[in-house]
Amino acid sequence: METKPHRILALDLGSKRIGAAVTDGLGVTVQGLPTIERRGRTQDLRRIMFYLKKNSVREIVVGHPLHMSGDAGTKAKKAEEFATLLREKSGLPVHLHDERLTSWEAEQILERAGKTAAEKKMKVDEVAAVLILESFLASRK
Repeated sequence: METKPHRILALDLGSKRIGAAVTDGLGVTVQGLPTIERRGRTQDLRRIMFYLKKNSVREIVVGHPLHMSGDAGTKAKKAEEFATLLREKSGLPVHLHDERLTSWEAEQILERAGKTAAEKKMKVDEVAAVLILESFLASRK
């Protein structure tokens, strides 16, 4: 009897780009996926649905950009609305996960790796999504 892999997709929602990362079938390792350039809600959802299907995803994690105080501002509310929409469209469980400082941490990682400003701009959202997913997995242990 073959069991389906239990992959989890994480999304780092930005105003211009959406970073994405996915676990392996065992939910142990995380790899980044190509960043989605925002083109409008319909096209963004279409690309995310492609990732869900292509990777046999069974759960979604959306970065929840809370203020340092823990309060939810405008960006957090937009993430909550997008998570609700994803839950409705995909029929999958969608979790919000605190993403405070992940973009900053992603920038630091890319800087230590010697990336140029242009390279950092292209990879920061993907790396942030990886960090969100790794943090989510650690919180489940």
